[in-house]
Amino acid sequence: MIPVRLEIQGLYSYREKQTVEFDQLTGAGLFGIFGAVGSGKSSILEAILLALYGSTERLSDRGEKNSMLNLQSEQLLINFEFRAGKNNAKTYLARYAAKRNPKNFEDVKPAEHTFYERVCDTWEALSQRGEEIVGMQKGHFKQTVIIPQGKFREFIDLTPGPRAEMMKELFGLERFDLSGKTGSLLKVVREEKIRLETQLSVLELFSKENLEEKETLFAKINEAVLNAEQLVKRADTDFRAKEILRTRHQELLKYQALHKELLEKKPEIESKRQLHQEFITAKTHLKPVWDQLKDAQTELEKYTVSVEDCTRFKSRIENEVSVLEKEENELKEKNQQRPQREAKIRDLKKVLELQILQQNLSAARHQLEILQPQIDGKKANQKTLKLQIQQLEEESEKITPTDSSLLAELKSAERDWKNWELQLTKLNQELEQFNKAALTVKNESDRLIQALPTNQKTLENWLQSQKNRIQTLESERDSLIQKQGLVAHIHLLHDGEACPLCGALEHPDPLQAEDEAKELDEKNSEILASKSVLDQINFSIQRQNELNIHLENHQKNGESKKSEINLLSQSIASLKSRLASLGIDTPAALSTQIQHISDSGKSLEKLQLENKSLRKKLDIEQETLEKAEADLNQARLKVQSLQTGISTKQEEIKDPVFCQNFYDKDPEVIRLNIRKVEKDIEDAIQSLEGKQKHLQEKRREQTKNLADLETFSRLKIETGEKLEKLRTNFESLKIEFGFQDEQALIRLFEHSIDAEKVLREITKFDQDLAVAQSRIRELSEDPEVSRFDEESFLKLSAKLQILNSEAESLQNQRILLGQEIKEAKKSLEEKVLLEAAFSKLQNRESNLKELDNMFRGSGFVKYVSSIYLKELCNTANVRFMKLSKNSLRLEIDNDNTFWVIDYLNGGKRRLLKTLSGGQTFQASLCLALALAEKVKALNQADQSFFFLDEGFGALDRNALRVVFETLKSLRHENRIVGIISHVEELQQEVGVYAQIELDPDRGSQVSYSF
Repeated sequence: MIPVRLEIQGLYSYREKQTVEFDQLTGAGLFGIFGAVGSGKSSILEAILLALYGSTERLSDRGEKNSMLNLQSEQLLINFEFRAGKNNAKTYLARYAAKRNPKNFEDVKPAEHTFYERVCDTWEALSQRGEEIVGMQKGHFKQTVIIPQGKFREFIDLTPGPRAEMMKELFGLERFDLSGKTGSLLKVVREEKIRLETQLSVLELFSKENLEEKETLFAKINEAVLNAEQLVKRADTDFRAKEILRTRHQELLKYQALHKELLEKKPEIESKRQLHQEFITAKTHLKPVWDQLKDAQTELEKYTVSVEDCTRFKSRIENEVSVLEKEENELKEKNQQRPQREAKIRDLKKVLELQILQQNLSAARHQLEILQPQIDGKKANQKTLKLQIQQLEEESEKITPTDSSLLAELKSAERDWKNWELQLTKLNQELEQFNKAALTVKNESDRLIQALPTNQKTLENWLQSQKNRIQTLESERDSLIQKQGLVAHIHLLHDGEACPLCGALEHPDPLQAEDEAKELDEKNSEILASKSVLDQINFSIQRQNELNIHLENHQKNGESKKSEINLLSQSIASLKSRLASLGIDTPAALSTQIQHISDSGKSLEKLQLENKSLRKKLDIEQETLEKAEADLNQARLKVQSLQTGISTKQEEIKDPVFCQNFYDKDPEVIRLNIRKVEKDIEDAIQSLEGKQKHLQEKRREQTKNLADLETFSRLKIETGEKLEKLRTNFESLKIEFGFQDEQALIRLFEHSIDAEKVLREITKFDQDLAVAQSRIRELSEDPEVSRFDEESFLKLSAKLQILNSEAESLQNQRILLGQEIKEAKKSLEEKVLLEAAFSKLQNRESNLKELDNMFRGSGFVKYVSSIYLKELCNTANVRFMKLSKNSLRLEIDNDNTFWVIDYLNGGKRRLLKTLSGGQTFQASLCLALALAEKVKALNQADQSFFFLDEGFGALDRNALRVVFETLKSLRHENRIVGIISHVEELQQEVGVYAQIELDPDRGSQVSYSF
């Protein structure tokens, strides 16, 4: 991360908007930010942390924004522009803004925290947070990039566990945590092993011997199936011959029964045949003429009715046309008077306009009468206001002006006094907590010492004694194991025979196997118990070391808090001394003095506000007067204009005598008369158009009716002649086809017989009768068909079914056995494959168990973290040994604890925390630079940034010079280093810097050395 530009407004002492141009500062490689104590130097780092992570080092974002916000500012605004990402190639903007609640000064609204990325000279909003953009959490950022005040040695003070966890998160060492992956693979292998064991247990019944037995049985059943199939084939041939005869016999019986049924139905069919012939004759030759005769009668009746209707309509429409022609002539005469009536309407409208002008003229004269008195009254009010303003100015001159700088100083003193008292109380409480914690740790350490055996003075002596005891016990156990090996040869020892080991002929005291085994078990139990005690001793030593470290930390923290309490007490005493010179000795007196000065200022401010209000009112009165005078002039011009308009309108009236009676009438009455006449003119025009249109329609109806009357009369005559011809033709056809009775013929016409259906029924009857007679003759010619015996056929069918059932049973047995053989072969092949796979899984499970034991408990991650820490320590030693003039070197043990090799004392090792304040600063600086260098390599950046707000006051001149030579050399490594300090000597060492000064009225102000 490389800073580019920072804008601060409303944060702590930054009242006005200030800009820190980092791009010009970072160009020098080494730059500084200097200023007096309390000027606002550290607030720059606070602003960067707030912009990136939403919280500062001193205060959090939630619940404490009211303390961040400057007491004389309404809003807090931070814009931080920086470069980040791979090789710092992308430019980002972090914006943090918060405002006060206008109704409650102490309440600050929720902050807006947003991020943007520069894309083609525009800022595009991002959904990412600061951790994702910068690539590290806030805690790691404060230990590798920006190190706030009081946090410089935090990395050294971390315990081994959190330090290793930090390395894990910072360098992504969780990729080496293979415990979960190994456990997952082992679980999968075990589940697969269980699955294969289940499958193999199912296949245990399948073997080669069982398969061979089934194949022998299959051959026997196959031979039996072939014999059964030959018997079924012979029986089936005889059955099929008998089945054909049976079918022909049944067919003979069926046709004999059908022939009998058809003979019984023949009289009915003959009756239908006669009716069908008569119906077809009537329908074909007489029905068409009959239908035409009926149609002609219907048409004659229709034309007769139409002639009568047209005759009756002819006389009625002639009367209607005559009436319409008369009404049309009357409307034409009325419309000829339209121009004279419209001229009178125009005159009446001018009368209305004259009435409006007269009303406006009266209103204008009335306004003239009102405006003149108002103008006189406003002039008098102006004189009164000028006199009041003069009196207020004289009173303001008598009041002494308020000293704003003194008031601001007193308010600041009141705020500091209150805050310092609160901080002092808080520090005392924290000191008491540290003291209690130190006492608790010391008590626990004493309990560990009290738990020592009476013959031991220290835990280390006890540890060494226990190790010696375990070595002695293990040596004795080895001897017993050797004896156990000789026990195996006891059966070879016989009196008078040589021993196979020593050659002795006598064996007075041979070993007893049971006694030796019992003694070996007791020795093993004793060793295990001793090792358990050894583990407890190691744990106690480790716990005592941790307690010593905690005790030292609590004591150092207590000393630090005491120092802060002393500094704060001195600040309070200095403040009280300064206030005493002003005659103020208590917070109540200070508040009273502030109130007195504020009241004096408020009285003067009140008079000034009243004076300002009166002047504003005077200006308003002046504007109102000018406007009223302008309105008066406009009213006079309007009266003259209206008088001229009235004269012009009177001259435009064409018939003054007609209009004379309307001047005094109400305008609404005149408008009513105008609308009435206009409507009458319009109605006359519309009535004439409607009447003419109606007359035209009636004349068209009259013409059409005359044409219809002529047409219907002609059609009536033609239809009557056609009807006589059809009657003559129908009578001749009745005689020709023998239908003398006309009523019977009409009933035949109306008969609902379906000719096609009856014809199909007759034809089918004839065909069925012929087929039945033919098949009976054909089947009776074969004597075997007539002599067929149903009982013998049934016996033959039963025999065939039995043979088929036996053959099918044998066939099913063969199929099932064949399927079993096929499945047995497949199962045996599968069993071989599963056994091979199961063997491989057993090997894989064994290997994974070994890996799981290796990676369990994040041991591998801790090992890799230790490697990173050792590499970090080696990198830091390059600078640390130079700074310490090759007298000190950093070292880290297997427990991730920092040690120092002291070459001035024979290269002996001691804890890093035993260094002096200046040496601790040098070690912390070297470790921080090394850590920042590793982060730079991790981010693949050619340039890195390191900001320090800490510790230079603890160095002497020579150490300070060496440190600065080291920092300056970083420029050759493409590193940017910024420092914040109030030490004046540093400004001579740093050529490029920003100067922070606290102005009482404007807050912190930023200036530059360039």
